Amino acid sequence: MHPLPYQPYLDQLIAHASAEERKPDLLSAKAEYFQRTGEIFEDDKQFEMRMASFLDYYLFDRRQAESGRTPAEEFLDARSAAGDAAEVAAFRAFTETVHGLFEVRKIKPGVVRLRELFGGKEFDVTERRHTVGLEKGDIIEARLIPFDGALVFSAAFCFHPREAVKAIKKEVKRRKKVMPEAPPVQLTWEAAKRALKADRYRQIAVDKIYDFESSRL
Repeated sequence: MHPLPYQPYLDQLIAHASAEERKPDLLSAKAEYFQRTGEIFEDDKQFEMRMASFLDYYLFDRRQAESGRTPAEEFLDARSAAGDAAEVAAFRAFTETVHGLFEVRKIKPGVVRLRELFGGKEFDVTERRHTVGLEKGDIIEARLIPFDGALVFSAAFCFHPREAVKAIKKEVKRRKKVMPEAPPVQLTWEAAKRALKADRYRQIAVDKIYDFESSRL
């Protein structure tokens, strides 16, 4: 498997964000995140991917109470004065990620075209790893990172069952109509909870689990 191209820079950001003095905040963020997306256990099939998703959330999305900025934004500020141009550009990329629910529109060698479900914007993502099991029409939760002139995936995904595609699209349409001010990430998190439940309870029909209007988690 090809290493992620931004990994050396990401490792520096992780080290900054997980420093000893941040540990209480990190634990608090972890509790918040898994309350929103579903409690995860080590024997869950999705465990590693969910931990990667939490790390993305903490680094790129969660604003610190004191500064009002994300760890990625704080680190960019700290390194901008001393870093070289390539390094600063890499750290800036971590402040410009795109996260959400996407429909797979096209898969070509080295490129996956996605459409973000709420806004409808399309993105071409460079992906040299083999996209095993991914097909046109699938819905995934992903994070896109602008790096070195292209968009690339972060390490974190949530893959939704193909039987859930219709229900997710219907719920996006409903929310845009009846609650247009609600952040799209609320549905992303709720869908992640349902994906976890679908993995754990194979005896329950997927359309029942993804019945957003009737089924409460």
